[in-house]
Amino acid sequence: MAGRAALARVPDAMPAFFRESGDQLSWLNPEPDRWRSRELRPMDQGFSYDHYIDFENVPGDALDAPDRWRFIEALYGAGLIRPERDVGFLPYRIEELYQRLLTGFRLWRDAEGDERRWIEARIINDAGVLGHYVTDGSQPHHTTIHFNGWNASGAQQAPNPEGFTEERDFHGRFESDFVREHLAYNDVFFRVPRETRFLGTPDEVREAIHAFLRDTHAEVATLYRLEKSARFDPDSAPPTEHVEFTAERLAAGAAMLRDLWWSAWRDSARPPSER
Repeated sequence: MAGRAALARVPDAMPAFFRESGDQLSWLNPEPDRWRSRELRPMDQGFSYDHYIDFENVPGDALDAPDRWRFIEALYGAGLIRPERDVGFLPYRIEELYQRLLTGFRLWRDAEGDERRWIEARIINDAGVLGHYVTDGSQPHHTTIHFNGWNASGAQQAPNPEGFTEERDFHGRFESDFVREHLAYNDVFFRVPRETRFLGTPDEVREAIHAFLRDTHAEVATLYRLEKSARFDPDSAPPTEHVEFTAERLAAGAAMLRDLWWSAWRDSARPPSER
């Protein structure tokens, strides 16, 4: 839903092959969840920790690290025993895929014939997978230790002064079941701003990614207060404010995804001498 809304709002100046790839981009949006497997553990563990960032566990200026490996180094330096589990890598995964998309568009501009078609396939794949992580980043559960009920992890108990839910189905019930039953495409599409933002240089894009995720994190308490007032129930008529909140979160993800796609395309035209 968010991916389709993002594509519907891209400027006409995006290449036609991209604007005409809606079905494939939508199919690719859940692709990283298809890599979850208890049987195929190396694949599962290689990507499992890219879906979230637990801001409460990020020490100091660790997110200033220029790449995920320096970030891991900073987390170990701060005393975290399992930083991949206790913090996550979502900002870096989004940035890595953005830069792959930027590289793909640069190559596409100089390619011809079959090579251009092959690059188009690579671009669509990266853009679709990027959509998954950006949509994750619009969902407050993906930015907090309270990712599935307020005390989501027995090893990470947290004070709960407002008596928020500790139901362990909250995450999936909100982002999957509730959305499937109570939201329509137009609920999201009409909330995506028409104006597209060019996010700037790669360094400026990084800042925009961090700001986007922090904005999402600021909605954690709102999400839990709404759940406390009335459950996000897929089987009952929902309160208006629950639908509006959910649609606004998806629209925020769609807008950010659209802006990342557009920024990769625009910045790919920058001459090498200006990079």
